[in-house]
Amino acid sequence: CTMNNCESEEIVEAANIAISNLLPTKSRSLYDIAYNRENVLLAYFSENAKNYKSSTLWAQYSMVKSCLIIYDNIDISKFPKLIAFFKRTGDGYQTKKSKTLTKNEIDRFLSSADDKEFLMIKVGLILGIAGACRTDELVNLTVDDIEDVGSSLITKIPRIFVVTDVGNMLELFRKYLSIRPPHVKHKRLFLYYKAGKCSSQPVGKNTMGKIPSVVASYLKLPDVACYTGHCLRRSSATLLADAGVDITTIKRHAGWKSTTVTEGYVENSIENKTKIANQVLVGTTTSAITKTANVSECNIPSNINFENCTNVTFNLNANK
Repeated sequence: CTMNNCESEEIVEAANIAISNLLPTKSRSLYDIAYNRENVLLAYFSENAKNYKSSTLWAQYSMVKSCLIIYDNIDISKFPKLIAFFKRTGDGYQTKKSKTLTKNEIDRFLSSADDKEFLMIKVGLILGIAGACRTDELVNLTVDDIEDVGSSLITKIPRIFVVTDVGNMLELFRKYLSIRPPHVKHKRLFLYYKAGKCSSQPVGKNTMGKIPSVVASYLKLPDVACYTGHCLRRSSATLLADAGVDITTIKRHAGWKSTTVTEGYVENSIENKTKIANQVLVGTTTSAITKTANVSECNIPSNINFENCTNVTFNLNANK
């Protein structure tokens, strides 16, 4: 060999010896196994990346990680090359989010859809929106989880939320509960419903998850398939964000642990973006200009027109 090649080989050998001496003598075999395991996993997930999306790869990673911790006591979350690989494969990937229902769309469905066909769907929609419920939370909801106190429904899933007497929401719930067959042995709230009658069969996760798409189909909204089971939860958070509710309240309402998830709803709120646009482009803020007039008697015309109004709140108190 040439002098340069010999020197290179000596340097590589010396480096390998130095690296091997860094490992603990007693547990060196475990480190070697982990090193070889990381290379095997890299090859495995690299092959899967040709056929699966980033979200699927992460799901597979989670399952493999759990199995290796349980059976071999190896924590692959500490494999730097493997983690770097997953972060790289996720670059530019965007998850598909369910579409949301607006308040107007919800009100239209509740008021116009026929109870004989859609009563169960209506009750699921009401509770799902009011509590930002996941599909499985609605599926597992029992009659004992809801307390009717007259003016509202207090629901525990186990977080607590309230359905108030808005429109005919309480009436719809009570109507659905009243047709519950007396011979039902379980306490699941949602029962299979058809032609105005309930059977004793509880509603499953697939049927419950289709509630948003049924509503969207009835209202003839575009992209019905995009209204997935997560729609109710996302719609509830979006409605709160559009109403200007703070992040902490939205997070507590939906039971999220991550502030990042909650911030996404506030960031994507159309009302919030409109408010920011007015502040940037028009130079206005949400501060209100209040004018108070004490009038003992006045005649109000039947038609009042307001034009060129921006961020204005009208409070009218009329006493006969």
